[in-house]
Amino acid sequence: MLSLNGSCSLNNSLYGVSKTLTQSTQRNISAPPVVVAAVSSNGSGYPLLRDPHYNKGLAFSEKERDAHFLRGLLPPVALSQELQVKKMMHNMRQYQVPLQRYMAMMDLQERNERLFYKLLIDNVEELLPVVYTPTVGEACQKGKILEVLKNWPQKKIQVIVVTDGERILGLGDLGCQGMGIPVGKLSLYTALGGIRPSACLPVTIDVGTNNEQLLNDEFYIGLRRRRATGQEYAELLDEFMSAVKQNYGEKVLVQFEDFANHNAFDLLAKYGSTHLVFNDDIQGTASVVLAGLMSALNLVGGTLADQSFLFLGAGEAGTGIAELIALEMSKQTGAPLEEARKKIWLVDSKGLIVRSRMGSLQHFKRPWAHDHEPVENLLDAVKAIRPTILIGSSGAGRTFTKEVVEAMSSYNEKPVILALSNPTSQSECTADEAYKWSEGRAIFASGSPFGPVDYNGKVYVSGQANNAYIFPGLGLGLIVSGAIRVHDDMLLAASEALAAEVSQENLDKGLIYPPFSNIRKISAQIAARVAAKAYELGLATRLPPPENLVEYAESCMYSPNYRSYR
Repeated sequence: MLSLNGSCSLNNSLYGVSKTLTQSTQRNISAPPVVVAAVSSNGSGYPLLRDPHYNKGLAFSEKERDAHFLRGLLPPVALSQELQVKKMMHNMRQYQVPLQRYMAMMDLQERNERLFYKLLIDNVEELLPVVYTPTVGEACQKGKILEVLKNWPQKKIQVIVVTDGERILGLGDLGCQGMGIPVGKLSLYTALGGIRPSACLPVTIDVGTNNEQLLNDEFYIGLRRRRATGQEYAELLDEFMSAVKQNYGEKVLVQFEDFANHNAFDLLAKYGSTHLVFNDDIQGTASVVLAGLMSALNLVGGTLADQSFLFLGAGEAGTGIAELIALEMSKQTGAPLEEARKKIWLVDSKGLIVRSRMGSLQHFKRPWAHDHEPVENLLDAVKAIRPTILIGSSGAGRTFTKEVVEAMSSYNEKPVILALSNPTSQSECTADEAYKWSEGRAIFASGSPFGPVDYNGKVYVSGQANNAYIFPGLGLGLIVSGAIRVHDDMLLAASEALAAEVSQENLDKGLIYPPFSNIRKISAQIAARVAAKAYELGLATRLPPPENLVEYAESCMYSPNYRSYR
């Protein structure tokens, strides 16, 4: 486990964590480093059982037990990995509290890495909400970040997820305790996108916290000071980004995660032209929502340009989604981007964003300030704009009221309503409310999962606009192509690939997203589309391009299945 901490005049620090993961050799094919082949144990006896990279528990065969001095250290029965998975899931389902499931999963990851990923891959829909975990680390002085990265034993890092813990899952400023998000996201890069665990590095940059409860908590493990800002903050981020590029090369993907709005947009703009960077809150959310809208058009008819959009929420997610929709409309129609933006309206905490508010707007809201009289609340905005599509990214629960949904339904035969905020308590409305208040006519998806709804004798099943549909496949596509930059057209390609995976059977049920059970195949399709776009844009470095990008992406995906030891 690697940990980083730095101090300077403001005592800034950086914490980084990564599991020591599977040592592997590559298959004898022309492929990038994500390809994994058979492993041979580098230990025997008791140490082998304590090594999560090689331990198989009761799945060691009779021959392996003799060859590696395991007789007497294990019960006599030998189980298959499939039976281990079945037993683990039986045990997991006995826990009534989600935190207990989380602890069981993390304990498994520490004991048996391959079984952990096998369990997650085979039961992704059930275990997806369980895999987020807090982790912390130790130390290095500011100015020595590169030195610490060089001390880390894994040299071929391909994906870094980094946060400063300021805006965690609608929970706010968690300081260094926000590490759970990078660790969880990287678990999904491996389970859903097939990125080798040993190629993943989660990092939390601890610059303090403004959370008074944490500052006054004697057990808080982070810096006990208010957040650094301005030049000190910028210098630390700049040193980190430079060290990452110097140590891991130009093709390492850095995903910014859960940064506050004022930093998230600036970091993406600053490093987007010099590094391979991606912000899941801005770009990942936008891509998955655009895919859902593309699917929804099969139910409502028309094109994106035929629709009018109203957002509740104008932060990272809302403006990111709006911009990608505008880009796709511009691409489809040939109209200027500024013209496409006029079809999209946003409501923030002060009401409809209009031109008369321009002087007080944050820079990322200004492109959405259109000519219109001021409107103070969402219901009045719905009545004024009469949108065909209503999207919530506000983090404010139950704001799509009965009156709002009924108004949407009065203007549209099939109103598209996306309540994207997480967790469930923050969702703008529930599936039950959307279907009942629209008299069963709404096309609904949400950020949080909701069960089927029975209304007037018909069962409605809603989809979940989960970023996990996009970022694992996007990351795989960037890696297999050796991309050096993330381009907006790659995000559009990812959206198109995801929308193409929605079958007519799904649409007949009202679903605008495909089932998660097939997510690794979906990720391979997304990876192929992203890689193809990288080659088309001249941003790919892995040459020559493979003849079949889907097959190539699948061949590069990590497998958690046990390997035979010699």
